[in-house]
Amino acid sequence: MEIIISIVLLIVAFSSGTLIERSHYKSIRLREKAYLTMPILTTKEVPVEPENIEMVQLVGDGVVIAGDHFKMFLAGLINLVGGRVVTYESLIDRARRESTLRMLKKARLINADMIVNFRIETTNINSIHNGSKEHKNAAIEAFAYGTAIRIKK
Repeated sequence: MEIIISIVLLIVAFSSGTLIERSHYKSIRLREKAYLTMPILTTKEVPVEPENIEMVQLVGDGVVIAGDHFKMFLAGLINLVGGRVVTYESLIDRARRESTLRMLKKARLINADMIVNFRIETTNINSIHNGSKEHKNAAIEAFAYGTAIRIKK
């Protein structure tokens, strides 16, 4: 009976985790379309003459994306034998894209025309401390930042 309950819980965890991930990716794709017109440059050079710049401001935002227990269990098994850990790849991809979208939203709020010197920092969070308890689960933090530029009209 305990084995059946464990299997049912793993199936529920897998199903709900997959549903949440698909929903998040759908949201990401929709929001990315809305920001297609704002250029993001990784270079420090601004492709505009300094006298044509109206505003320069640092913008950035971050996100923490956690993996579900079932996928982390599978990732642990893959770590034992080696190979691509697609679960972690998905976490990193979602975190980077989400933090970039949040940064773009802040840039749009200040009417920026472009972002230069764009960077993303990521951190792996292996455990979360909650009072006296420590919960082991993988989470990825991503922080996207850059310099928002508004061009004189």
